[in-house]
Amino acid sequence: MHLGVPKEIKVHEYRVGMTPASVREVIHHGHQVTVQTMAGHAIGLEDDDYRAAGANIVDTAAEVFAIVDMIVKVKEPQAAEIAMLRKGQILFTYLHLAPDPEQTKGLIDSGCIAIAYETVTDARGTLPLLAPMSEVAGRMSIQAGAHCLEMEPGGRGVLLGGVPGVPSGKVVVIGGGVVGTNAARMAVGLECDVVIIDRSLKRLAELDEMFRGRINTIYSTAGNIEEQVLGADLVVGAVLVPGAAAPHLVTRDMIRKMRRGAVIVDVAIDQGGCFATSKATTHSEPTYVVDDVVHYCVANMPGGVARTSTFALNNATLPFTLALADKGYRDALLSDPHLCAGLNVHKGQLTYEAVAIDQNLNYVPAKDVLAA
Repeated sequence: MHLGVPKEIKVHEYRVGMTPASVREVIHHGHQVTVQTMAGHAIGLEDDDYRAAGANIVDTAAEVFAIVDMIVKVKEPQAAEIAMLRKGQILFTYLHLAPDPEQTKGLIDSGCIAIAYETVTDARGTLPLLAPMSEVAGRMSIQAGAHCLEMEPGGRGVLLGGVPGVPSGKVVVIGGGVVGTNAARMAVGLECDVVIIDRSLKRLAELDEMFRGRINTIYSTAGNIEEQVLGADLVVGAVLVPGAAAPHLVTRDMIRKMRRGAVIVDVAIDQGGCFATSKATTHSEPTYVVDDVVHYCVANMPGGVARTSTFALNNATLPFTLALADKGYRDALLSDPHLCAGLNVHKGQLTYEAVAIDQNLNYVPAKDVLAA
């Protein structure tokens, strides 16, 4: 199979779909790889590194899309990239379709086979290709929130970790999954007052044991969320419903009642966000203020630490990339139900139910379209 790696074109996105080490491994398996020039330059992965690994280097994304069987990216395809997709071409990347009907329509109309990193599962019921970026984003959420609490971005002027004789900041994390756990780990390291809210009693018990009393765990109800949010300096939205739009757990009324200069970091913004006032931002303009509350809603947070994120992502995606290349997409998906869960669009048909429900579209199960 011929694989292609275009340069990412989303604003301030510097990650790259395949590292030279991944390229070398794919070529070792008997496949071809074409990489757009400068695809990894921003993070120190140069064209000569890719050439040394055996890749062919071309000048434009159009050249990549025109000749390869499978596109391996990081972020969801932008409009210009969707226009270059061919019928039957495989696209392997993050998609986050639920809050993005235009992208969904574009992929359906293209006739491509779109496999989303974020909906691939594993035997434990977790999301192995989302996990590494969730780890990064969770840890970054505390860094970003700490900066936003400074005066210049509009924050309360609170040093999140405090100093002797002055209380540390209160951090409320909504969602106890991978993002929430990593956010809490960073906040605990700063000696913050940390609360994690989740609706799973089992998960809350696990977190209580994990942090050995250094955090408070609270069961998720509307009343509990409001009580904790109103007293917080920093609120991290870390809620995930796989493949579906994130629920708005923090209402506009709650935002209005928060402390002046408090900060929210919405890590769920890729799936629409879990704060009623959230709207996607970029690394160039990461924040805005609503009702005197600073909002940080960058939709590609791990892109801010693109080198670390690229290597972490490739460690997770490479085995699946190899499976798709070695077996062909149909056999790879039919032989692995966890990889099959990543199939969102197949030759004009929507194959992920949660997206179909959110966008009121027709849905065909992945196994049905693959067996046809």
